[in-house]
Amino acid sequence: MTVYFIPLAVIILFLINQLTSRLCAQREIPEEKQPSVFRTINVLITILLISSYFEVLFT
Repeated sequence: MTVYFIPLAVIILFLINQLTSRLCAQREIPEEKQPSVFRTINVLITILLISSYFEVLFT
């Protein structure tokens, strides 16, 4: 299960970062605030991926 989940999680994180970059460009978020936006989104997505991994692992 781990063999499939970890590469998929990396791909999902990469795609979410691309979407976040487009969001920052579209909403014209200042350069100073972009690192905090990326950090927040990455932390939340990582928590979501870890919790879904444990849910799949233990059910």
